[in-house]
Amino acid sequence: MPRRYPALLTWAGLWLLTAAAGARPALAQQGLVLGAVGPVNRSMGGAAAAAPIDASGALHWNPAAIDGLETSEMEFGLELAYPQARLASAVAPGTLVPGFPPFALAGSERSESGVWPLPTFGLVYRPCDTAWTYGLGVFTIGGFGVNYPASRTDPILTPQPPGGVGLGAVYSALQVMQIAPTVAYQLTEHIAIGFAPTIDLAHLAVDPALFAAPDDANGDRFPTYPAATHTRFHWGAGFQAGIYYTTDSGWNFGASFKSPQWLETFRFHSADELGRPRTIKFDVDYPMIASVGAAYAGFERWLFATDVRYIDYQNTDGFRRSGFDATGAVAGLGWDSILAVAAGVQYQWRDPLYLRLGYTFNENPIAAEKTVFNIASPTITQHILACGASYRVTDTWTVSLSYVHVFEAAQTGPIVSPFGPIPGSSVTSTIAADSLSIGASVQF
Repeated sequence: MPRRYPALLTWAGLWLLTAAAGARPALAQQGLVLGAVGPVNRSMGGAAAAAPIDASGALHWNPAAIDGLETSEMEFGLELAYPQARLASAVAPGTLVPGFPPFALAGSERSESGVWPLPTFGLVYRPCDTAWTYGLGVFTIGGFGVNYPASRTDPILTPQPPGGVGLGAVYSALQVMQIAPTVAYQLTEHIAIGFAPTIDLAHLAVDPALFAAPDDANGDRFPTYPAATHTRFHWGAGFQAGIYYTTDSGWNFGASFKSPQWLETFRFHSADELGRPRTIKFDVDYPMIASVGAAYAGFERWLFATDVRYIDYQNTDGFRRSGFDATGAVAGLGWDSILAVAAGVQYQWRDPLYLRLGYTFNENPIAAEKTVFNIASPTITQHILACGASYRVTDTWTVSLSYVHVFEAAQTGPIVSPFGPIPGSSVTSTIAADSLSIGASVQF
């Protein structure tokens, strides 16, 4: 690496520390899975398996595609995501117990989520006169979170019994970071393969913890769910592999496989109703993802790309089961496996300026009847529109910007108790989001 870049490596190290400490969940995603990383990949809707136009997108979606970058590249990005979530519920008179409530209860509250920073770092190094390409990516790859206040009118947010009929204030934050040292090898003039072991760092906090058995330590015959907020970051690991195929006609193709990310069992220091110590455990992993993509660059100044992904929630710990177990704890989120489609187009308007437009669609992993089990994880959005641009300031430096709008989605289902759905009840989750990404890259 040329001598003029040691300062860049120092900044890269600081950025890695910032990424590990400041990651937050995002909502422009496919369930738990973040649909794109970095401003360039964001503006392409996340399509990158066969369209390696930036270090971060190639590293994240197809390790073999780093072989397709024109030069070595170091990329920094920061996304500022602003989710808007609302939770509403209603209970008809006399549906909880005979004669109670004496009148209908209904209300809604907005989550006070604020703005979440999502740092991204990608480095790809292509040494001369070798078939090998090396890379390192550090990304926020998924998460979710809400912060609903307690309510006097929204039934599900009223205090836990006997003070109310709900759960009280609801808070959740799941964050998953990934470090991906990557290597690619050019087998032939047109075929490259890639591999990356992945290291994960995840943080989960939930209050109340519905996945824990409620306790009645104070003997008032009203068991309550504890909090699961006192914990640490937990580690995980997995791998990803890919293949990248180019042609002389402008078509490129790619495919990748991301294994499940197997995380440690989450452990929480909690307390029962009398404040006595209690340990809570919960198993949750990150799902397997299979991607295929195609790109076409046969028209001058244009690039078209699309990816199709299969995300396997149905066979992932924490997501495969649902409902209550014998203790009254929620067994899992009960998500379905889904398909997602990402499409993007890039146009080189002038030599230093690139314009992009992207769109993402994904199936909703949460069935309506499981809405109540996912009030703390309302990842029900399906349509995402993105736009962005990159400007080459010098021969080596490029700045990029993107904007993402996640269209509002709403879903309604019944309130469910350990004894089954409550007649005449409903809970509705509504969510939308906007985000702005900025970044810079240096080619060398």
